Amino acid sequence: MMSIDPSKFLTSTLSQAPVGPSICRILAAAIDAVDPYTAVTKYFKRDGNLLICDQQTINLDDVNRTIVIGIGKACLPMSLAVYDQLSTYFTQGVVLTKDGYGNLPDGYAIPPELLIVEAGHPLPDSRGISGTQNIIDLLHTTNEQDLIIFLISGGGSALLTSPANGISIEDLQKLTSALLSCGATIQEINYIRKHLDTVKGGQLARIAYPSRVISLILSDVIGDSLDIIASGPLVPDPSTYHDAISILNKYDQLKSIPTAVESFLEKGMAGLLPDTPKFNDPVFKNIHNTIVGNNHQAATAAFIQARTEGFNPLILTNYLQGEARHVGTVVASIALQLALKNQPVSRPACLVLGGETTVTLTGKGVGGRNQELVMGCVEPLAGIERTIVVSLATDGGDGPTDAAGAVVTGDTNRNARILGLSPNQYLQHNNSYNFFNTLSDLIKTGPTKTNVNDLVFIFTY
Repeated sequence: MMSIDPSKFLTSTLSQAPVGPSICRILAAAIDAVDPYTAVTKYFKRDGNLLICDQQTINLDDVNRTIVIGIGKACLPMSLAVYDQLSTYFTQGVVLTKDGYGNLPDGYAIPPELLIVEAGHPLPDSRGISGTQNIIDLLHTTNEQDLIIFLISGGGSALLTSPANGISIEDLQKLTSALLSCGATIQEINYIRKHLDTVKGGQLARIAYPSRVISLILSDVIGDSLDIIASGPLVPDPSTYHDAISILNKYDQLKSIPTAVESFLEKGMAGLLPDTPKFNDPVFKNIHNTIVGNNHQAATAAFIQARTEGFNPLILTNYLQGEARHVGTVVASIALQLALKNQPVSRPACLVLGGETTVTLTGKGVGGRNQELVMGCVEPLAGIERTIVVSLATDGGDGPTDAAGAVVTGDTNRNARILGLSPNQYLQHNNSYNFFNTLSDLIKTGPTKTNVNDLVFIFTY
């Protein structure tokens, strides 16, 4: 729908590097490739009264109402794509998205039948609960003659929130903060969330049943696991209460979580509460799920643009994960091999890695997983010439900061020392944002309104 301006990726380092403009165009190409509006229109088209969606054809004249439900950071542009295709066949809808993601592009007016709700992320809040209730109330009015089109993207786990009986929003906020701080993966966090909520983990499918459901999904999860994206509100849940308790034990969090959460999960594990719906549940029989965009698509677009810019490109993985600072050390070792040995490809080179790391908080600084990852590269790459490492969140927001990521070169360590900055000290305090902000090497794109995990780039020239 819109192309991101490559200049949004410029930092002090990239503005000075001879390949800086090329790198910015490569980064922009990756984001443009997973534009939510365009991603939806590749799979969702209307021809007269026929709706064609991922090899399905539906006669819209046979449908009573066509309901649109959007959940996540990318759901507004996804919803507009559906609205533009449906035209007069659009009946009503609710969009639940992150703060700052609810503004419409130029030339668009909010359809009166479409309610747009902004709510908190990554910590759930009362607005998320209210917006979720709007969705539940609308779904309760549907029947088997209706078609419901769900548009799901990253961020949905925090936004789509309907706490189970006895669980407060404050309980969920404390739990989420603890899990985000201890280094738990998104899969582990969502396994717990599903068992404290009435819509996650396939439970929204119960409310939508027996209507026909089309679900278009922009994946922000490694491997595109449907039950993890936005906590899988429309798919069977393989996890159990026992899994949730085991994860809390793994990270030694049982003593730090709210008593109500621990009590609820223990009741569930004892069989006193119903579990989330599993694979044989009939509520899933009318649901068709389609992935419309993911990390691999973004990495592939970067690969193609890098080749156009004269680099020798290579996608190393779309499954990057682990503790951010440790992954940064590994990325630095790959950069050294590339810079010093011309392997695995010769310079000028562009290596692409995709995935999502985690951060275990040990300090009280400010940062995000992408900024912390490249912090792990600063000292290992000291003095290495003509080498640049970039890491960024594709949604434009890395952790609780206004930066998407950051840039490191062989000069970063020297420049930091000149300013009296100790990279290791900043890393130990999880203070990567202030480190790179001082060096003017933060990438600040603003919200991109898409979300397909993170991308790491290694350039030599």
